[in-house]
Amino acid sequence: MKSRGLAVDNATSPLKTFEFDRREIGAHDVALDVKFTGICHSDIHTARGEWGSALYPLVPGHEIVGVVTATGSGVSKFKVGNLIGVGVFVDSCRKCDTCLKGLQNYCLEGMTGTYNSMERDGKNQTRGGYSNTFVINEDYAVHIPANLPLEGVAPLLCAGITLYSPIKHLNVGPKTKVAVMGLGGLGHMGLKFAVAMGAEVTVLSHSPSKENDAKKMGAHHFVSTKDISALDTLKKSFDIILNTVSAELDINAYLQCLKLDGTLVVIGLPGKPYALNPGVMLDGRRSLTGSMIGGMPELQEMLDFCGKHNIVSDVEIIKADYANTAYDRTVASDVKYRFVIDASTF
Repeated sequence: MKSRGLAVDNATSPLKTFEFDRREIGAHDVALDVKFTGICHSDIHTARGEWGSALYPLVPGHEIVGVVTATGSGVSKFKVGNLIGVGVFVDSCRKCDTCLKGLQNYCLEGMTGTYNSMERDGKNQTRGGYSNTFVINEDYAVHIPANLPLEGVAPLLCAGITLYSPIKHLNVGPKTKVAVMGLGGLGHMGLKFAVAMGAEVTVLSHSPSKENDAKKMGAHHFVSTKDISALDTLKKSFDIILNTVSAELDINAYLQCLKLDGTLVVIGLPGKPYALNPGVMLDGRRSLTGSMIGGMPELQEMLDFCGKHNIVSDVEIIKADYANTAYDRTVASDVKYRFVIDASTF
């Protein structure tokens, strides 16, 4: 299948037009016309070689929404015309304990990334969603609720599930006090999900200008952390803190804000390891944990939840020729709150 999109040739080159072939549709594959694809900060890290060597030419993109155009002979999950979503991975070993539990994101052999990976056969490189067409095994794609705008759904396939999974795993509900660190592409999804689940939510942000946005999205409280001493008044206040910040910070200042048996979830990836003070952990039996996207059952569950509660990402729709500028603006945190490429412009 012919496909046209954007790729980078190396760690220092800009995104540019790239034409390539998708694999033929197998018995359990579906083909789709991509409608929108989100720009995730991990796309930028990977494209620029900031997370190690990449497979160039690289077609990024793992927040993909589209419409099914063809199905293989053995496909039962999708029909032509269905709305379909593809997230961060396109395959896994399918036989390890975590895969069998529906936690393919933690596959013991390693999940197959939507881009910058080799297919399980070891012969072909995966290429992402910055393109006008895509081919995916039906088991690794999800249905999209018809009532949601597709452009706002695209970031749910990564940013959405990245926040939904830990919130559900930690049983957030009406009596839970949650703090969200950072109001960016990830943080604003954590805010929306926690509010929809009935929690009392506080946004902790170093950008005071985002207070109005936070309140419009349902935040009950907003605390500016531009002066870190503001956290001193929040000691032992929260059951759960969702850390969506990728910048280096004093994690101990936030851990002290947890109640007895509280948990801080690391979601953003900092530039270097945290300097952890064990005494802060001991004072209140606190926990520091991490979470990485979600498995296929949870991805579908999250989209169904979004359909029920009319939750989508706040996005800025762009054309393909603006993608390099969007990369620079994303790095500068100059987006509210996710860029999404109109795939008709590839």
